[in-house]
Amino acid sequence: MPLVDGLLNTNKEVYELLTLGRSFEETIMGDTRSFPLRFIDWSNPANNHFHVTEEFPVERKGSTKTRRPDLVLFVNGIPLVVIECKRPDLHSTEYGSPVQQAISQHLRNQQQDEVPALFIHAQLLLALAQNDAMYATVGTPPSFWSQWKEEGDEAELRALKNSPLTIAQRDALFADRFRYVRAFFEQQEQQPMQVNEQDQLLYRLCRPERLLELVQRYVLFDAGEKKVARYQQYFTVKSTVERVSHLQEGRRPGGVIWHTQGSGKSLTMVLLAKAIAMEPSIRNQRVVLVTDRIDLDDQLYRTFKNCDAEVVQARSGKHLAELLREPKARIITTLMQKFEAVSKRGQVVDESAEIFVLVDESHRSQYGAGNVRMLKVLPNACFLGFTGTPLLGKEKNTARKFGGIIRPAYTIGQAVEDGAVVPLLYEGRHVVQEVDNKTMDTFFDMVSEPLTTYQLADLKKKFSRADQLNEAEQKILRTAWDVSKHWQANWKGSGFKAQLTAPSKVAALKYKQYLDEIGIVTSAVVMSPPDTREGAR
Repeated sequence: MPLVDGLLNTNKEVYELLTLGRSFEETIMGDTRSFPLRFIDWSNPANNHFHVTEEFPVERKGSTKTRRPDLVLFVNGIPLVVIECKRPDLHSTEYGSPVQQAISQHLRNQQQDEVPALFIHAQLLLALAQNDAMYATVGTPPSFWSQWKEEGDEAELRALKNSPLTIAQRDALFADRFRYVRAFFEQQEQQPMQVNEQDQLLYRLCRPERLLELVQRYVLFDAGEKKVARYQQYFTVKSTVERVSHLQEGRRPGGVIWHTQGSGKSLTMVLLAKAIAMEPSIRNQRVVLVTDRIDLDDQLYRTFKNCDAEVVQARSGKHLAELLREPKARIITTLMQKFEAVSKRGQVVDESAEIFVLVDESHRSQYGAGNVRMLKVLPNACFLGFTGTPLLGKEKNTARKFGGIIRPAYTIGQAVEDGAVVPLLYEGRHVVQEVDNKTMDTFFDMVSEPLTTYQLADLKKKFSRADQLNEAEQKILRTAWDVSKHWQANWKGSGFKAQLTAPSKVAALKYKQYLDEIGIVTSAVVMSPPDTREGAR
């Protein structure tokens, strides 16, 4: 396929051709029939031909000179994987560590005047340096190359690495220019060989069944960027599909996916929707994406739209009812609040067990009326919650409501170790509050004198809540002073900024007033506009 629209656009066309195939028409004795042509048998890896070449020569564009990637993996003659290998002791002040040099080489070779034609078909790119190994796909910048972590295959991999080659395999492997190293490798086989990072990545991504699964189900094109799933996304989506692929008492079991903030939950939701659509045991599936904030609803809609998913955003409660009633919309995004309008009208009750409700930040939204309304409208749906917030205290009920935690979880510690997020450092601070109990009690008795015993108890309960106390003038003044002094002692002149989150818009304006009066820091107030759409609270 010619490189007319740029590498990524052409790569996307090739990807769709490889995964979807192409239909052809043939006329025999006046009878015209169409038949599909599939370049790869994704369901049966054994039906494909797998080859690997070393130092594969590719002519540079507009030149007779060549580039020679260390390894290229072919499936049915199609170069799906390109691998660059570096010696582990090869360090460079200009290009960094050995694996960083391999990544740099990949990126160079994709440039317009290099060998972009090789990467038209490529789906996985690997950078190997024996004890360091990373993977990505076409167009991935250096900061987004990832490691793959997996447990449970160590013994199998160790046995595979230490399995002796047959004579025929040795003769084929060490023919021609590799004849001179045969004695060295045969000597290596005499001692047990340890599994390294390079071995793990090759086995975990490039064995036939895993490679075809990754390419077919776990590759996305997102707003002009190509992305391949990270290990936590792959295992969680796979585990979730296995869970929901069967019915229990007329419903598919749900659960909570706990992936920490910044780990790519939105793309995990896209990958899950794609995997559900491709699961043969689920037919006529529909996916409803539910959030409780406008910005999250818009973000999910844009993410799915950018990934070329046919998604519809519910504009109002009435529109949501229309979308649920009409089965054409396969993926819907909506605010939780819009279910209020749908349930009040009582016009829509869909009892299908093929509806999958994906609830973002589910720890906030699965209590009280919101949960009841969704169940009223979709009584047999499969509910899958997503959250990046640690489930503490009563929020552990979130997992129980949905059907338990879907393993594996992806914790803050794992994300920090992987470099997906930066560490968060906490410092507990206590601002001493002084309360004039006698004066306060006298004032309270005066204003509450006309109230009944029940009204008096209700008033005390209302104004002793934490959110009311946090908006008290005295507390805000003392907190503003503490924040100002802490900033002055630790961060003034550093070039950094700080964010102070207030419990309400009124409290935010009070903080601004007192910070200005104290005069140590400058500040500005940022507020979200009110939601005026139907069904919002």
